[in-house]
Amino acid sequence: MRLRPLIVSTIVLALLPLSGPAYAEDPTPTPSASPTEAKVEEGLGVDGGAVRAIVELTDPAQNAPVATQAATESVDVVLQPPSQPFMVVEGTADELARLAEDPRVTSIHRDRTYSPVDVGPNLKLIGADQAHAKGHTGAGQAVAVLDTGIDRDHPWFQNRVVAEACFSAMESGVQSLCPNGQTSQTGTGAADATTAKCLANGVNLCEHGSHVAGIAAGTGGVAPGANIVAVQVFSRVDDEDVCIGESSCLLAYESSLRQAMDYVATLNQPIAAVNLSLGGELSETDCDASEEGAIFKPKIDALLAKGIATVVAAGNEYSEATSYPACVSSAVAVGATDNNDTIAPFSNRGALVDLFAPGVNVESSIPDNQTAVFSGTSMASPHVAGALALMKAASPGTPMTDLINTLKTTGRPYVYEANGAQVTTPRLDLAAALTGASPQPSISQSPPSMPTDPDPEPGPSDSSGPTPEPEDPGGQAPEQPSTSSTPVPVPTVTVTVTVTPTPKTTAQVCTRGTAATRLTAAKWAVEIHRSSGTIPDATLTCYLKLIGKSSKVFPEVTKASSLGKAYRVLKNTRTSKAKLDSALLTAWLNWAHGTNGTTKLTAAEKVRLSAKSSAATLRKAAKNVN
Repeated sequence: MRLRPLIVSTIVLALLPLSGPAYAEDPTPTPSASPTEAKVEEGLGVDGGAVRAIVELTDPAQNAPVATQAATESVDVVLQPPSQPFMVVEGTADELARLAEDPRVTSIHRDRTYSPVDVGPNLKLIGADQAHAKGHTGAGQAVAVLDTGIDRDHPWFQNRVVAEACFSAMESGVQSLCPNGQTSQTGTGAADATTAKCLANGVNLCEHGSHVAGIAAGTGGVAPGANIVAVQVFSRVDDEDVCIGESSCLLAYESSLRQAMDYVATLNQPIAAVNLSLGGELSETDCDASEEGAIFKPKIDALLAKGIATVVAAGNEYSEATSYPACVSSAVAVGATDNNDTIAPFSNRGALVDLFAPGVNVESSIPDNQTAVFSGTSMASPHVAGALALMKAASPGTPMTDLINTLKTTGRPYVYEANGAQVTTPRLDLAAALTGASPQPSISQSPPSMPTDPDPEPGPSDSSGPTPEPEDPGGQAPEQPSTSSTPVPVPTVTVTVTVTPTPKTTAQVCTRGTAATRLTAAKWAVEIHRSSGTIPDATLTCYLKLIGKSSKVFPEVTKASSLGKAYRVLKNTRTSKAKLDSALLTAWLNWAHGTNGTTKLTAAEKVRLSAKSSAATLRKAAKNVN
């Protein structure tokens, strides 16, 4: 199984660059491809196993005949969406290459996955309390929440869940979260977030969707009178190589998202916005022309033509960029602020971000009639989706593009530096947009900057990964299971206490570091060894999660999904591929630690993913990365 992690964006559902551009006189060589090979995404099946892939077709009528042809060539067809110009298959690199020879096939790429983006005073900050006092509740409009489903009986929703659907991919190690056990379901209960498959070790993996829906349109949310369209788009993955640091996690496949967006477009009721609190790879520029962007932009534009905005979490990677699909120009990309009117340290920012909204310590609904406090751009995005429901309810005849522009022009301007230039991004202000209140003055922002301290020498500590083991002759150390302490029983006593409500805790957001220091492979190996580094295990595991989201090599082609496996990759330099893997992982770790520049990494990963790369080419790429 090969998965492309996109939390994406950001369950607590809602990372950059190490080096500069490659020198012109010493470019990283990239192999050329034949016309047929050009149809197939680079690196697809390069490790030799069967992979899940989307086959794009010339038109929907070719779905059945191409599927029949694929089946005769031993390619498993796992999904044929009706009236769609694509299908999903599982096949090896050779099988997919033969399938690409069919003229009815326009391209083949991995069925990418997207991770949920990690996740009081927030309503007052944006003036929602003033809008509610003026009678603006969003009644007559709806917000579509494409997420992990919903607890429809939660008191925050009061029978306002008007439509439900589920589009949830299945394959080996991946379970559908649709209650019927199939890849799709519509109707009452289809997006149920309280099913047995949502539970893992007593934890509800699907609580993110209810939290997001509650912010957008719950009784304690931005649009308490709006209806909710709940669509489950995630699948459950029980694979520690994918769920870095966890036994189970949720991912949304591209094929599921495409079906869900088309489903929303078919609904007849008034819908103001589609909320996507998820994200994939990062982009520092408009991604409309990229392969991934070219797939999502027509769907976002089709919804916009129907008066429906697509609001997307910008991502929690502390980057001057946004994640897919927030980078699509016609999406509304939302970053997070805290309740002191400053940019949240974890939030992505920059010219691609359209609006900021509260995303720190936001209380909202979760399954079983409870509430919880989460942080993340996942929490910021539904503030804007709910705001658009209020705007559209107040002025249903106004084009959605004008409503979005009103939110931008009335928002409080945040002025800050990003990518070497001054950027102004508005923070949502419903009081100014809806009640006639005067726009607030601009405010200069000084997000935490990345220090430029010299490389520190790692010192002894008790806070890092697996225990060091003797290396084998090839430079690899066998991975050993981590030990865990067993609690010591204490005597049971009876006491009388006064119970005081405990403040709700906030889940920590996994984000890039701010050290901005470059460490060598040897130094990173020291950090990853238990009791020998200065970086905590939790931080290192977070770094591996961010790398898994941004890299196409890790962990899809080379397993670096645990501290022990990452250590072995860093130490193994026996072959040209292993040397490149070590160099790439070192560079990605430096990026996660806070350094900038991914140009060389992208070029080197293309070399690593090509089946035609020679040993000399691999060595050259490793040298350029180093």
